[in-house]
Order: sequence, then structure tokens, then C-alpha cells
Amino acid sequence: MKFSALASLAAALVPAVSAHYRWTSLVQGSTVTAPYQFVRQNTNYNSPVTDVKSTDFRCNVGGLASASSTQTAIVQAGSTVGVALDQAIYHPGVVNVYMAKAPGAASAFDGSGTVWFKVKEVTAVTDGGNSISWPSVGLTQVTFTLPKSIPNGDYLIRVEDIALHVAQSYGGAQFYISCAQITVQGGGSGKPGPLVAIPGVYTGNEPGILININYPIPANYTQPGPPVWSG
Repeated sequence: MKFSALASLAAALVPAVSAHYRWTSLVQGSTVTAPYQFVRQNTNYNSPVTDVKSTDFRCNVGGLASASSTQTAIVQAGSTVGVALDQAIYHPGVVNVYMAKAPGAASAFDGSGTVWFKVKEVTAVTDGGNSISWPSVGLTQVTFTLPKSIPNGDYLIRVEDIALHVAQSYGGAQFYISCAQITVQGGGSGKPGPLVAIPGVYTGNEPGILININYPIPANYTQPGPPVWSG
């Protein structure tokens, strides 16, 4: 979706309650699984996380406590996986998807340490300052191909939508986050990376997080986080 400065400003003024959304369901191939069957349930309803230094930034508020009651899906390396929402993304912004290998069961993993690697991103499209497009707007799910070389084992999939409609001041960017639990089978001996810690991957001062998207329209956009690992 393409936004002019006026359209972006209008989007920022829409009442927040009408625009919030949650990542609720794991996607396996063409199948969207039941809400919170394989995705850890948060306890802050549909409110975003804004503190990039909080442990809630990892799997959302309540996302660590609900781990043990969340099922873990078996998926094949090389297959299509992803996470679906309870409604379409509304706010202009971008999406990142990270994964982290658990030392044991995914349901017992808190995601701590320098263990996360990026597997997917949906970024902005710019044209030098005339307009800016947000391909994530309108999406109801984000999927990716699980690299065939990913090692077998249990993983967390962490998805974040970074809403940027009021990101012109520090702490204004809104992160809509969830974590899913999977077991990878049929994988290989790849070495995912670069690895980052969450929290720790962002300071909140990155040009793709602390940004005024409304006026003047950005001439370019820098996606936060490390490069995507594709195997």
C-alpha cells in the first residue's frame, strides 16, 4: 500500500483500538492452525510493546508464562511456515521474523542469550521522497520457506510488526509481537546467523525505528535488525 504524507498522517489519527491486531496462529503450508495452539498467548490483549529493553520484547507480555501450555508443531525443513493474525495489519510499518534454537524443548525455552537470527522481513519501498509504500499493510499472515539446511531441533519463531505511525519520538514505535513453537525435522548442518539477543537487538534509536514517516516523506528506509539468513 502506498501512502502520501496526508494519508500517513490520517492513519496515525485513527483511534488505536480499531487498529490493533495480534499474531495468533501458526501457518503450516496452506493451513492456518487454531489460535494459540502453537503460538504463545499474550496477556495484554492487543496492546503493543514499546520498550525495546524489556523482557516482554521477546515474546510479548505473558509470552514466557504461557510457554508450557502451548503445543509445539512438527515442521519439515524446506516447507512453508509463518504466523497469521486475528485481523489484517493496519498501521504503516514493517515486519521482521526471527528464530531461535532451543537447547531442549521449545516449551521450556525463554529465548534468552545471543541466539536469534532473522529469517524474513517485509520492508518499506521508497522512491526518493515522493511517496513511501508499506507492503505489510493489509497482510493477514506472513510466511517464509524454512531453509533446508536448518539444523533439526526445537525452535521459537518470533514475529514482530513495527508500527511507525507515531514513531517520530523515542518509544513511539509500536511492536506487535508473538512467538510460536516448532520442532524442525529433515534439516541439515547449516549455521544460522548472524545471531542477536532479544532484547538487545535494537536500542530504539535506529533510523528505521525512530522515524517520522508523515512529513517530510522519507527518501529511503533502513530495515532494523540483522540481514536475513536464507540457508
